[in-house]
Amino acid sequence: MTGPGTGARPIAVTMGDPHGIGPEITVRACADPRLPAPVLVIGDTGALTRACRATGVDLRVRPVGDATGADRTPGVLDVLPTGPELPEDLALGTVAATAGAASYAYVRKGIALALAGQVRALTTAPVNKEALRLAGVPHPGHTEILAELTGTERYAMMMANDELRVVLVTVHQALREAIDALTVERELDIVRLAHQALARRIPGGRPRIAVAGLNPHAGENGLFGREDLDVIAPAVRAARAEGIDASGPWPADTVFLRARAGEFDAVVAQYHDQGLIPVKYLGLEHGVNITLGLPFVRTSVDHGTAFDLAGTGTADHRSLLTALRHAAELTPER
Repeated sequence: MTGPGTGARPIAVTMGDPHGIGPEITVRACADPRLPAPVLVIGDTGALTRACRATGVDLRVRPVGDATGADRTPGVLDVLPTGPELPEDLALGTVAATAGAASYAYVRKGIALALAGQVRALTTAPVNKEALRLAGVPHPGHTEILAELTGTERYAMMMANDELRVVLVTVHQALREAIDALTVERELDIVRLAHQALARRIPGGRPRIAVAGLNPHAGENGLFGREDLDVIAPAVRAARAEGIDASGPWPADTVFLRARAGEFDAVVAQYHDQGLIPVKYLGLEHGVNITLGLPFVRTSVDHGTAFDLAGTGTADHRSLLTALRHAAELTPER
């Protein structure tokens, strides 16, 4: 589809679980005049055509054979058909193995294109973790799939909006497992990844990274648990010894407020909900998921498949548009 920078490599967009809102937010984002760069959608042409009808989007869905076949014609959505052929009467709003297999195939293709340098970045619409499991996919979500298929051992999830950046030490784990997974080495690695990712974007190249404590009041000097003293604090000291502007552990009930006020450039959070609640509270439509440590730029929406909205044509596409904007900003094309 024609957009800013015609002639440049497109951003690959995977349409997500076909039973969710992924196809609808994809076509709405691609039709939005604020689209920041040309895109190539990876998915199912039939599902995307029906999404255009559901949303009232005036785009003609056109299949292409590869990434170079997208010529960005105005009013045309270039799609690279991938994965199992889907039926006309999709069971929208339901969890299904076929949908999980399809969404996994889209991500695999997007990764292959990004690794080959045929696209400038990868932006993903939401997948459903239960559908992936039913399809036999041995990973709970995008982050783990991306790490496995790119051979990336050092990676992290950063959730960001215009007011807050949060990097997670642990992601899709039960809370007990997440606590058990905290080590000095893992903490230090996440701080390093956050520093490396933000050093290119922060004036002066030395981002201020706050590390949230695990326990109430960051453990209150051991009164409420030893993890903050024995795991987090040593990692912060090690990071500072490497020249990283890290601090903490800070009480988690106030550190995000301080970062939002401009005291820190990013917060390292210990587990999924600790970090994602403050970001999502500021508005799902403004948030974006950025995977750190990959050999290419990957961004995503910060919401799920919203099965209850699938097929209604009312799903908000602004988070996907924000993810595309971040992908474009992180991969300037000359």
